Amino acid sequence: MCRIAGVFNNEKSVELVITALDALKVQEDAGFWICTEYGDFYSPDLQELKLSTKLKLESKNCIACCSCKPLLLRYRLKNRFVADAEIYNVDEVKEKYPIAGENSHEVLVGLLEKSLVREMIDGAYACAYWVREDAHGDEVCIARDIIGLKPVCFAHTDGFAFASERRALDAMGHPYAIELDPRILLRYNIEEDRLSFVKRDFFYEVPGITKEKEKIKEELLNLLRASISRRIPQEEKFGVLFSGGLDSTLIAYLCKDLCADFVCYTVAVEDPEMKEAEDLEYAKCIASELGLRLKVKKIRVEEIERSLKEVVPLIDDTNAIKISVALPLYLACEVAKEDGIKTVLYGLGTEELFAGYERHKRVRMENLNRECLSGLLGMHEQDLYRDDMVAKSQGISLRAPFLAPEVVAYALKIPAAYKLSDDEEKVILREIARNLGLEKVARRKKRAVQYGSNVVKAIERLTKRKGYRYTRDYLRTFYPSRAIKLGCLFSSGKDSAYALWLMQKAGYPVECLITIKSRNPESYMFHTPAVELVELQAEAIGLPLVTKETEGEKEKELEDLRTAFREAKMRYGIEGVITGALWSAYQKERIERIAMEEGLKVFSPLWHINQETELRLIVSNFEVIFTGIGAYGLDRSWLGRKITLDDVDRLVELSKNKPLQGFRGQRGGAPLIVKRADQSLGTFGELNIAGEGGEFESLVVDGPPFKKRLVVVESEILEEDENTARLVVKEAKLVGK
Repeated sequence: MCRIAGVFNNEKSVELVITALDALKVQEDAGFWICTEYGDFYSPDLQELKLSTKLKLESKNCIACCSCKPLLLRYRLKNRFVADAEIYNVDEVKEKYPIAGENSHEVLVGLLEKSLVREMIDGAYACAYWVREDAHGDEVCIARDIIGLKPVCFAHTDGFAFASERRALDAMGHPYAIELDPRILLRYNIEEDRLSFVKRDFFYEVPGITKEKEKIKEELLNLLRASISRRIPQEEKFGVLFSGGLDSTLIAYLCKDLCADFVCYTVAVEDPEMKEAEDLEYAKCIASELGLRLKVKKIRVEEIERSLKEVVPLIDDTNAIKISVALPLYLACEVAKEDGIKTVLYGLGTEELFAGYERHKRVRMENLNRECLSGLLGMHEQDLYRDDMVAKSQGISLRAPFLAPEVVAYALKIPAAYKLSDDEEKVILREIARNLGLEKVARRKKRAVQYGSNVVKAIERLTKRKGYRYTRDYLRTFYPSRAIKLGCLFSSGKDSAYALWLMQKAGYPVECLITIKSRNPESYMFHTPAVELVELQAEAIGLPLVTKETEGEKEKELEDLRTAFREAKMRYGIEGVITGALWSAYQKERIERIAMEEGLKVFSPLWHINQETELRLIVSNFEVIFTGIGAYGLDRSWLGRKITLDDVDRLVELSKNKPLQGFRGQRGGAPLIVKRADQSLGTFGELNIAGEGGEFESLVVDGPPFKKRLVVVESEILEEDENTARLVVKEAKLVGK
């Protein structure tokens, strides 16, 4: 179990990496390895590295890891490699591909060297490979397992930085780091300071399996048994998170069938005013019937706060559902650690794979597996980061047998009728349980761990005792920095929408959107194209909207911004504002001044982010159209259609090769990039890849914060000349997603 970090193209790289390692609060017996351009350095004491005179602090590039088992590879590499990795089928991988090596890390290095890391390997890993003195220049490759069991995050601001935990990047000065999508292989060109994203193949729900039901059950059971067998540590006792429910009982039953040495762990809140936790009742009964060793952790309501103080900052989130799931996991891992257990198996994944959620009942049967796949795509953000942080804090390797690639690939193609019926979900798993003689388990209705353990009831009681009306407000007290109510300056365009999403993902409560509608299309401060559509966007996002009109006179328009801030404070109690500022100091400084005078904090999560990277991330996550263009190389064909990653590539080439015409038909003299008298945006003649010089204007029609999708029903293009035009939206509507 390792933590990894790295910084490139930054003169403080070593200092920043040491800061990151310090923030990770690793176990006392961990060692630290740091590699720079000048050599490798290892020490069991981080303080020793801080004081080392051999470690050249002027290095611009640095890669590091901390681990209880130092990453000493069998052979010395010219390149450098760090990983948090557990490959469960090492021998199979070595047999399939001619790779030298004896452990997970050496096998991963071999896969990277042969460009095979895109293969679906059965394991959990996050790794970074620093290719040095390559023919194409130095490069860093960042990858993680295809499901996303092991996290890795990055930031492309003031160079490039990555780490296996968000808090490490936060300590380095990157509080809004991006979690790498598991389906993306990231490549960073050190010389050019450029990122590229290579898409990896994922699973498919088609074509469906057409075999007889009994045959499918047999094959699924065999795949699950094999997955469990690979995840059982050799010659070592391990744990199973046990609720007495369908998923955990199947795992425990098969572990016993494999003659494994394990202990089941159950967590329950015990209180005289509560009924016995349902999980505890079932766990004791099923463990007794199957002859399983069971260890129960009972906790009283008043003891919950101690754990909340640890768990909430640990998972870097104040979401009530995530916290109520994380808490019993944390307590179970805590007990397992006390018992000397290092590996724990659990049943995550069955709800997505076998249609266990309520939402699955609302889709057509022919679309059920597609919905299962959709849920699987979001697990790395919804569940897996949380679970890894909790388990890792206790030194526990958490393993999910249902999420083995071969199990996932098979399950997604099982006919929908075998997963969902009128009165049962996860039908095929229940039938497998019945065939194994687990009738009581097969009949038990789904009960999420937060409810089955009584954790939700306990948190609700604590909320009332502490005088809070809502659970969310109580939980935010355990993470004060996330307890600030925010309003988002929202323009209808890409940057404000992306900034909003990043802040929501970081756990900040966003109470409203704030829009300034300028009557002056040449406003120095505010976005004007398609701003009339913010009402529909606000409805789609599900947030109230504060709007204020302005004449758009330079500097005077700031007083209208002040009025909007005051209204948002009065109506929604905001304490801060979000901006989508990238590099425009003109806008950012003025917003900050007005906000400070009104007692509001300002959050600009995109500030100084690499602009090409920002645009690629936006296009990868949002559906964006252009509503205006004003630069050589751009024409009316860019307007009104979805912008793709191929379009970003075209803009990159234009930024290298094409001079800028000058925004909105300006003529004569040198072409002007800067729309808002802000020389920080770029030099004359360049095309700003993010459009901050007015090269294009954007409209977001869909994305992660949107509960509905915006559809342009009728529009027209007004063309001033070949390279200057705008899209006028005459009619738009919202549709369901």
